[in-house]
Amino acid sequence: MIDKTVATVEEAVTGIKDGDTVLIGGFGESGIPKTLIDGVLDLGVTDLTLVTNNAGTGEGDIAALIREARVAKIICSYPRSAGSIWFEKYWEAGRIELEVTPQGTLSERMRAAGAGLGGFFTPAGADSELANGKEVRVINGRQHVFEKPLPGDVALVQGLRADRWGNIIYNNVARNFGPTMLTAAKLAVVEVREIVPLGSLDPEAIVSPGIFVDRVVQVGERA
Repeated sequence: MIDKTVATVEEAVTGIKDGDTVLIGGFGESGIPKTLIDGVLDLGVTDLTLVTNNAGTGEGDIAALIREARVAKIICSYPRSAGSIWFEKYWEAGRIELEVTPQGTLSERMRAAGAGLGGFFTPAGADSELANGKEVRVINGRQHVFEKPLPGDVALVQGLRADRWGNIIYNNVARNFGPTMLTAAKLAVVEVREIVPLGSLDPEAIVSPGIFVDRVVQVGERA
């Protein structure tokens, strides 16, 4: 019997280790897997590479991982946003490495990893410092830079509902990077508000099929 549900957050994050590359869903305040991030904090792992949309704000979630010196590198689209105090402190002190990637390129690099592609050419950033050290070609009269796939050891994603097979539906824009990240990671973990019986989810509404999901944990209203 296929059952990808786990009873606790501790079980959900088991196996995440020092040095892992962790893909973390979320866009602004939407779709951040806050409970799973807390679980990673409790694990005590360090030297992580985070792949996410931004570098966190305030004191919680991604910012907390940075504050507690768990993050060696962050790959994101915009590291400095209102309240990103901990990233700024660690960056100014030379305690964290940063790789800035255009938002569409970030998503496409993870999609390429999930699809088993060797990379792709994009015009985004091809005429900027982001192209330094990368292959650049002129395609149809326009410069394009070659970008490599971006896989993860782990993906942490927030969904709305799941069944025990790991089929996931999302809450509107909380979907953001989640489906792509689940395909690109060796271990795909989803926190959801509700776990429902098999057959309860409209097949047309399922965005992430269970084949891309390894663990599901119910976290209640915090999701």
